[in-house]
Amino acid sequence: MRNRTVTYSPERSSEATFQALADPTRRAVLDLLRRGSQPAGNIANAFPVSRPAISKHLRLLRRAHLVREHREGRHRVYQLNPEPLRAVDSWLEQYRNFWKMNLNNLKTFVEAEYAKETAVHQPAKSNAKIKGDN
Repeated sequence: MRNRTVTYSPERSSEATFQALADPTRRAVLDLLRRGSQPAGNIANAFPVSRPAISKHLRLLRRAHLVREHREGRHRVYQLNPEPLRAVDSWLEQYRNFWKMNLNNLKTFVEAEYAKETAVHQPAKSNAKIKGDN
């Protein structure tokens, strides 16, 4: 059994963020909350799964600090907390740089090949003047 500490650490936080984002339903809940705060009932009604299932997803998102919950009367209202997504963005930035570099290399290669191809198929230009040209 793993030793679980009660204290908050950035490493555990980003691990929880990635685990929470691994599920398509939880990602869809976050997409829904991008539009603004929503009561739990509205969130549950937006999905074809049971309310208890949505409650579990919301609890996981809350534990990963991806959503915040507050009460308005009898309703629990959830809102997106984008801050933990910075860790995801930072991680993805490495891959953006990787793809940008590779796509730039591909562009250079394709342009060089195109230049070679067009040079081979163009007729040689003659510097000799045609009789009658001045």
